[in-house]
Amino acid sequence: MTASNPFHADRSLYSVDEVAAMLAAGETLILAGEERLLAALPRGEWVGGTSPYFMTAEAGGAHAPDRIFVQRMPAFASVAWVGMLDRAALPDMAALGPDNGYTILLIPGQSEVHRDFALHGIEWPDMFRRPVVGWVTGVAGQAAATDRPKVFDGRSGRSADDRAVVLHVALPDHAFARADIVNLFAPDMDGPVLTFDTDTGFTVEHVSVDGVPTRLVDHIAANGIDTRLPLVADYNGTMVNVATAGIDEATGRVTFFAPVYGHVAYRFARPVEDYPRQFAEQLGSPGGEVVFSCNCILNYMYAGLEGERPGDMTGPVTFGEIAYVLLTQSMVYLVVEQD
Repeated sequence: MTASNPFHADRSLYSVDEVAAMLAAGETLILAGEERLLAALPRGEWVGGTSPYFMTAEAGGAHAPDRIFVQRMPAFASVAWVGMLDRAALPDMAALGPDNGYTILLIPGQSEVHRDFALHGIEWPDMFRRPVVGWVTGVAGQAAATDRPKVFDGRSGRSADDRAVVLHVALPDHAFARADIVNLFAPDMDGPVLTFDTDTGFTVEHVSVDGVPTRLVDHIAANGIDTRLPLVADYNGTMVNVATAGIDEATGRVTFFAPVYGHVAYRFARPVEDYPRQFAEQLGSPGGEVVFSCNCILNYMYAGLEGERPGDMTGPVTFGEIAYVLLTQSMVYLVVEQD
């Protein structure tokens, strides 16, 4: 293949016409881009969501509002089911999938399905039957005041800001999928343990600091805590981040990009000294074929990843990551291995 070929492996970003040619050739694609670009695509075997930020093969981290990011389904895989699901149907999504394969789940940010998945997805039947990966869609900067995050179902040509799009992928018997997380943050063990009395969701006011009740906003102010560092907790052996979205000084409430849970021990994270180096070290060599990845917008912003290449992994920069459950300030990737 030559560099001018739109299917060239060293490229991540394509024009609308190039993506349309891929679809006409029968490829199954997972796409990310601005709404106007995705809306201009023909019907075909694709799902997509809104984001103008990417980790690319061409330039590392990039803001590319005039291009579409492309991830391809492996040639030996097949579509088991694809479509949009509303709040009522989404909890039963796992039943639509294959015995051997994986699921791509895209959820529009700031939606009720986003909230439902964050709060209750771990309880949905058979959610751990096969790897489930994906991301929360979003919009950039000032556009957030007027535009809504969207997902797209290429088969029907529909988009939505209140439904999730699901792509169930079937694998042959000689292949299997594995989901992994790269999380650079570890709890600061010198800091106090923070616990919440109940499952408080995305917004909290009060917290217990080493057992002493206080307002979280007061604890942050009194200790000069950098809220670019997430809360970190051990969720059944996996370190999971809860990133801070904002603080309302008038009400004293702190809002997060993911829910916090009652009686779980949280600590604020230690600073990450060298993001690119630590990222490359933790990623290592994933093995197999990486068929999906995404990295959090907060990593992109706080670590200054525009133009940087922390490892060789490419994917959309997202507003929440999915590896069975909702994650923040993490990178998620999916590997398919063959016997």
